[in-house]
Amino acid sequence: MFPAVDARQVHKHFGSLHALDGVDLRIEQGEFFGLLGPNGAGKTTLINLLAGLALPDGGQIFVLGHDVVKQYRESRRLLGVVPQELVFDPFFTVRETLRLQSGYFGLRHNDAWIDEVMHHLDLTDKADTNMRRLSGGMKRRVLVAQALVHKPPVIVLDEPTAGVDVELRQTMWHFIQQLNRDGHTVLLTTHYLEEAEALCGRIAMLKRGRVVALDSTRNLLSSIAGCRVRLKLAGILPAALQSQVVEKTGENYLLALSTYQALERVLAELRLAGVTVQEMALQQPDLEDVFISVMGR
Repeated sequence: MFPAVDARQVHKHFGSLHALDGVDLRIEQGEFFGLLGPNGAGKTTLINLLAGLALPDGGQIFVLGHDVVKQYRESRRLLGVVPQELVFDPFFTVRETLRLQSGYFGLRHNDAWIDEVMHHLDLTDKADTNMRRLSGGMKRRVLVAQALVHKPPVIVLDEPTAGVDVELRQTMWHFIQQLNRDGHTVLLTTHYLEEAEALCGRIAMLKRGRVVALDSTRNLLSSIAGCRVRLKLAGILPAALQSQVVEKTGENYLLALSTYQALERVLAELRLAGVTVQEMALQQPDLEDVFISVMGR
């Protein structure tokens, strides 16, 4: 069985900028995969190569066994790409836009599926509205719908919830998760790390065009030892604990602990100094902690 996406030693230059520097990435069929990295790391460049919008300077990329350069037509039919930018034709309604997109893939008379996609993305009442009259969030919903009209087995989402309200995020993720459960492979790039942590089974992190971390979400989270404790104190934090402070806001302190057992030492120091704890909450390491750690290496 071919992997859904298989990138082998992919290089891409823009003048003197080495945007992708030997990227190796294999995404299996049916995965919900996250691709993370700071701005300029190469995420969108890799997606553009995957979608055939640019050509690699070295290496190969395959979609379900089809070379994206040599077998462009076949590989593109297998992909549904939601771009980061809001790109739309202002002369068509939502339904007309989706019918036109279907035509690019040789599809006709698929209004039943178009209606289902619009329903799941809360676009039904906007079906006959001109695209230029939609809000930014509604336009982004249409971009997602466009990527799904031909029922692609591989769905690529490039910052799909940027600038989108909470209600749409929940609606969209429910639909995408259902498609993933039905066997569709999903590749997600996002700056909302809590989304990636909740949705993705595996995650790759890019930095300066290179893959610097690649593992299951669970393993990445377990790579950060210890925990954090948030304290609200009636008094000043003792000097012996100042080195553990990660964040301070008024009477609130966030302390990094190497182990859970270290919490007893913190409480003992507070008792010794006569400082009363008004509120306390333990925090598990999250994907943001992992991301900061990996990018800081």
